[in-house]
Amino acid sequence: MVERVTATDAALELVELLKQKHGPIMFHQSGGCCDGSSPMCYPDGDLIIGDQDVYLGKIGDAPFYIHRNQFEYWKHTQLIIDVVDGRGGMFSLEGVEGKRFLTKSRAFTNEEYQELQS
Repeated sequence: MVERVTATDAALELVELLKQKHGPIMFHQSGGCCDGSSPMCYPDGDLIIGDQDVYLGKIGDAPFYIHRNQFEYWKHTQLIIDVVDGRGGMFSLEGVEGKRFLTKSRAFTNEEYQELQS
């Protein structure tokens, strides 16, 4: 089954480190306010998820959401969460680790997109 969101091994390692330090965590794909378009990582429950947020799946057992308006732009792509060196979003948990999460994407094939629609 095709997934809407996946993560690189490096991102999954950082997810595990953050879970060890902070307990359960969650992600929300930012829409550009404050911290650009970075995936933001929070302690689970610190960001209130509303009716306008779309659940995309999990990375490292952490739920990943995106606002419905952003989802409309990204719905034809698989989000691939990676990690790079450098300070990330000021509100995201990984910032103090000297790392930041980064969203990459690839377009779904026609077959994959059809599978997601069913």
